[in-house]
Amino acid sequence: MGTLKPEAWEAMLAQMEREGVGFYLDGKPSHPEEIVHRCCVCEDTVYMPDFVTDETGRLKEVRYEEVKDW
Repeated sequence: MGTLKPEAWEAMLAQMEREGVGFYLDGKPSHPEEIVHRCCVCEDTVYMPDFVTDETGRLKEVRYEEVKDW
């Protein structure tokens, strides 16, 4: 999450979703709200997403893996 507040992080992810980027949480399709909620439960942990691009280099998916559900 870095230094972004949860609301700003969710707004950023929601904008990406509106632009056609898909989100996955532990291998399942997800939404920005769920990702932010799950990642903010354990505030001392930093989750690094995997960014997946298409053949032209355009971002098409953001994947968060092994996010703990406390």
